[in-house]
Order: sequence, then structure tokens, then C-alpha cells
Amino acid sequence: MTAGAAERPHLDRGLGLLQATSANILVMIGVGPFLTIPFMLDAMGGPHILYAWIAGAMLALCDGLVYAQFGAALPGSGGPYVYLREAYEPFGLGRLLAFLFIFQTMLVAPLSIASGAVGFSDYLGVFWHMRGVVHDLIAAGVAVAMTALLYRHIRSVGRLSVVLLVIVGVAVGWIVLAGLTRFSIAQAFDFPPSATHLDRALLSRIGAVSLLAMYNYGGYNNVCNIAEEVRDARRNVPRAIVLSIVAVVALYAVMSTVIIGVVPWTEAQHSRAIASLLIERTFDNPSAGLIASRVMTALILVVTVSSLYGLILGFSRVPFAAARDGQFFRVFARVHPTKHFPNVSLVTIGLISVPFCFLSLGQIIDWLVLVEIASQFVWLCAGVILLRRYRRDIPQPFVMWLYPAPAIAALVLWGYVFVSAPIAGQAFAIGVVVVGVALYAISFRRRGPG
Repeated sequence: MTAGAAERPHLDRGLGLLQATSANILVMIGVGPFLTIPFMLDAMGGPHILYAWIAGAMLALCDGLVYAQFGAALPGSGGPYVYLREAYEPFGLGRLLAFLFIFQTMLVAPLSIASGAVGFSDYLGVFWHMRGVVHDLIAAGVAVAMTALLYRHIRSVGRLSVVLLVIVGVAVGWIVLAGLTRFSIAQAFDFPPSATHLDRALLSRIGAVSLLAMYNYGGYNNVCNIAEEVRDARRNVPRAIVLSIVAVVALYAVMSTVIIGVVPWTEAQHSRAIASLLIERTFDNPSAGLIASRVMTALILVVTVSSLYGLILGFSRVPFAAARDGQFFRVFARVHPTKHFPNVSLVTIGLISVPFCFLSLGQIIDWLVLVEIASQFVWLCAGVILLRRYRRDIPQPFVMWLYPAPAIAALVLWGYVFVSAPIAGQAFAIGVVVVGVALYAISFRRRGPG
């Protein structure tokens, strides 16, 4: 697994601030909230899921500032792979943690992609009732189709990202504006008595539901994976991260509140097409409501594939970056001869997501976030402080506001989310880390310390 190439492969910087922010928001606003809001209501036991959205927003902003500082200092492909390698290099842990990130990415990437593809099939059920293998095959087909759509130059990818972002904005804007016409403040904020008592039970529920909130917020770091293809990355990467977080946090908080203000939470928690149901409720004429709900469902399907588009784009750059450095199979370092994108890495990431489309959505979400916490998030929160203190040789043009408070807060909050999760999920995440360390030890012995 050595580089073995006379000339280091490079990618073109074809994305400006708008395209970079679009790539982030497309991943953040996928089918996730439209599927998980009912799950969040059920887990919280009431309409006060706003608590979880706020807790998730605090964590997303604090963690986003960690990525912003890293992204400005180390604006290359692969994002966290580079950050972990450089931050922990003075302590002899850089290669190990970078390897762990690559290892978990080969699991997290297909899980993330599959979750969006499965969500697509779930929402498609409004038009066509599917069961079993047909549902899963459609999900797999969507993942393959989005991979094929990304098989092009980065400038073309960026232009299409902006177009998809406009469609996403139309869908979310319609939900909010339509919902406000039938919005009931009393219904939206009819919190149960337990919601006003800050005890252990409430904190436990907030922690558990925040896991779903963070799944929905996830994607603000997507631009870090493609930073090598962003113009003026040291400035635009931090900007894209902060802009996307602020925009999506506001949209999710407003959208979920509006939904509950139209559809009672006791009913909403059982819906699997909540956005379509809301649109239908805003019409007095049942026939017109049914037509409008179908149009909304079609828009949600576009939102879903847009999210998949951004996910596959970002994840495909991680194996490429590692392979180019000689830390992964060198075939992944290949770049398309004329369109200059990592074609082998892109196709592989898309294809290995196909088997995961046959898992349940609940399993995918739990495994996804917990594995990332154990093998990536907590290490990055500590790593950004280590990079600032011990890597004076690396220019760091952006330092997070109130440094290092956001990094410490994110570290504590990630830990809280992890311990609030089901024990089975914690065990799985820890198991992934243990297996990764074992594989690294075997690889290290074979290659030697060089």
C-alpha cells in the first residue's frame, strides 16, 4: 500500500463559497427529518422535541467550529483523516487515528448512504406500496444512480449542487409557509408536566433524542472532505460550515414546530410521511389536499437524492486522500484522466453501500452516529486543541470563537450523547474501534514503523 506514483495526483479547485455551502446543506437537509421527527416524538413522549433540536444545535455549532479551525489549517481532501494524522503526530498516534478514521469511513460511508436510500424507498411508498426485497432493491438502485450522476468534473458537480439546493429550499419553504396557515401555538407547545421538570429522566430522553437530532444535523463537515476542490479554502471552508449550520438549525427548529402545530404529536409520531400529511391538512378540499401531498412527496424524493449526491461526493474523497499518502490501497488514488476526480474511490464507495440498503433504518442511524463518536468526533475535539498548541509549524488562519470552550463543550456533549444511547449500540461502536486497532497493529507489523 505505497504511493508508487511518480506524480502526486491532484484535484481541481472548482467550488466557490456558494457551491461549498450547497454541498454541506444538501447533506444536512436530506430525508432524515421527514422520517425521524415521528421517531423523535415517540422517544421524547411529547411535543417538546424542541429541547433535543436545541441541544443538537449547540453541539453542532461547537463541533462545527472544531471542523472550521481544522479545515482552515489543513484544507485538503479527506478532512478528518488529515486532521487526526497531523494533530496527534507529535504523540505517535497520528497514523493510528488516521487509520481508524479510514476504517470507520468504510463502514460509516455506506451506512450514511444507505440510510438516505432507504428513506427514499420509505417515502416512495406513498405512491407505490412496496414490501421486502422490492423496497430494498429500489434503495440500492438509487445509491447506484447517484454515484453515476457524480461521475463528472467537479465544476459540473458544483453547478448541479446549486440547482438541487434550490429545489430543497422550495420543499422546506413550502412546508413552513403552508403550515403557518393552520398553525396552532397551543397545540405546538402543549408540553406535558414532565417537560418542565429538569430531572434525570428528562435529561436521559433529551440525550437519546439528540442522537437523532445530530443524525439530521450531520453533514456540516462534508466540505472538509472536498476542501482540496474549494477555491480559497482557508477562508471558504470555515464560512461554509458556519453558514450551513446556522441555516439548517433555524430551518429544522421552525419546521418541526410548525408540523406539530398542525398535526397533533400523538398522530404525528405514527406517521411515516409527515411532510406530505402536513401539506394535505392545509387544504379544505380533500382532493386538492391529496394532490398537493403527492407533489410534496415528489419534492421530498428529490431532497433525498440531493442528500445522497452530497454524501457520496464527500465520502469518495477520503479513501482517495489516504491512498495518495500511501495509507490505503493505492488503486484508490487513481484520478480520471480528463475529468480529474477520484473515479475508483467514487465508484467503490457507491457500490459498497448497496448491501447496507437491506438493513432497517433504526439500526443504521444508531450505529452510524455512535461509531463516529467513538472513532472520530471525540478525538477531533481534543485534537484541535493539540494542533493549536503543538503544531506551530502549521499555519492556523482561523481560530474558533471563545477558543477552546466550543471544543471542550463538544467533547462533553458527544460523551453525553454516547452514554445516553442503548448499550447494544455502544458495544457495537466500541467493537468497531477495537477491530480497527487490531487491524492497524497487524498492518503496522507487516510494514514496519517507517
